[in-house]
Amino acid sequence: MNNPYFFGYGSLVNAKTHVYSSTHPAKLSGWRRVWRHNSGAPQAFLSVTPDADSNIDGLIAEVPNADWKALDLRESGYFRNALPATSLVHGAGGVDVHMYQVHLGNDAPPSTDQPILLSYLDVVVQGYLEVFGEVGAARFFDTTDGWDTPILNDRSAPIYPRSQTLSAAQSTFVDDHLSSLGAQLFSR
Repeated sequence: MNNPYFFGYGSLVNAKTHVYSSTHPAKLSGWRRVWRHNSGAPQAFLSVTPDADSNIDGLIAEVPNADWKALDLRESGYFRNALPATSLVHGAGGVDVHMYQVHLGNDAPPSTDQPILLSYLDVVVQGYLEVFGEVGAARFFDTTDGWDTPILNDRSAPIYPRSQTLSAAQSTFVDDHLSSLGAQLFSR
């Protein structure tokens, strides 16, 4: 029996943030990324919403022995569900793939009180740059909704627990895309 995989479309694309080493780039059809707030959390989360006209890039990674305990704990603001094989293209062969989404009952648009953390966004974009290059990272911005959400600039004192140090070029890439989107950054 094959081990299952997860499909990551946010921070899980950045392999520096987890221990799952058997990874493959993947494309999921029929979904779009969106910034959401889970009423129990102080910041916005990336989630997904059905969208027949959209495709998103991501990463699948093997979960050895179907041991979901640590990953479910990490993704505690989300629920995990199985993806239909027909919606996902990847190079791992015939494997079962699961995806995390924000709990629908607690789902609400983010607000100033629940901003996007720049340290979290940095991790996500760094992963996209490393897996998909600049074109793929730009596609991340294009296939994500909710950029009107305020972004807390915590880059110099990261709040996100799995924050990473970005190169100057990676930071500039993030900053340039946020500027072109007219994103509102603020500091506390």
